[in-house]
Amino acid sequence: MRVFRGHSRPVPAPVVLAIGNFDGVHLGHAALVKRLAQVAEALDLAPMVLTFEPHPREFFAPDSAPARLTTLREKLELLGECGARQAMICPFNAAFAALSADEFIEQVLVRGCLVRHLIIGDDFRFGRGRAGDFGLLQDAGRRFGFAVEAMGSVTADGERVSSSAVRRALLAGDMEHAARLLGRPYIIDGQVSHGQKLGRQIGFATANLRIKHNPLPMTGVFAVEVSGLGDKPLAGVANLGVRPTVGGTKPLLEVHLFDFDRDIYGAHISVRFVHKLRDEQRFPNIDALKAQIAADAAAARAFFEL
Repeated sequence: MRVFRGHSRPVPAPVVLAIGNFDGVHLGHAALVKRLAQVAEALDLAPMVLTFEPHPREFFAPDSAPARLTTLREKLELLGECGARQAMICPFNAAFAALSADEFIEQVLVRGCLVRHLIIGDDFRFGRGRAGDFGLLQDAGRRFGFAVEAMGSVTADGERVSSSAVRRALLAGDMEHAARLLGRPYIIDGQVSHGQKLGRQIGFATANLRIKHNPLPMTGVFAVEVSGLGDKPLAGVANLGVRPTVGGTKPLLEVHLFDFDRDIYGAHISVRFVHKLRDEQRFPNIDALKAQIAADAAAARAFFEL
């Protein structure tokens, strides 16, 4: 995927464009990008997504913004898998937030993106004070020469698919429900880094991933599958949280892979959370922690029928 930072310089050629925050890249986002790819192929133009960094709610209300489901890298990778070939990332800062709806259309869509066909979600609002809507885009399209269409909501088992619904499922520990909304298990990517080596000392070596999601969308112990280390996913058990028993304060993802002993420091892996085993908790001592990890590993093996 080709990535453009900001809209000050125009893209090389006209595009079909979809706009959104795309947090989590759930089934609704996937349907929108699939439609984007279809229109782009019909018009022989590049399919491009426009998204924002940080999330607008993080800019306007950082203390109450929802937990991110995906990092920027994860989001772009998932959008690429859905069919996007280009992405423009607009820094959401004071200057960008101050753009009127008309300025957003002219400066970002027309001059920056060279848009020829625009696809948005049915609830998309834009510009200072969220004054811009579908009708304003249609009017602008007639003036500037681009078509506009809105995608309706996608439902799963009668429930409207949204990033908020995914967050609720994750927070409740319902990985199966979250997977139905996402169209796949919830995933966190990262590079394996060196840790305290405590897991190795107690018989459960772990691959450690520093977590950029802050706050975390969920915590706990999970049965997981890990991709990026071979031809097929590897089963394991993972703890996502701050590790209160050993005095941890920063979020960390620790993954113990079953029947695996390779050195994988520096590898980039994808961890799929397929089932929650329990909440994260503090134990009175390391022996109690070791016993619980053994029980967790046994429960995860039973889940995978290993």
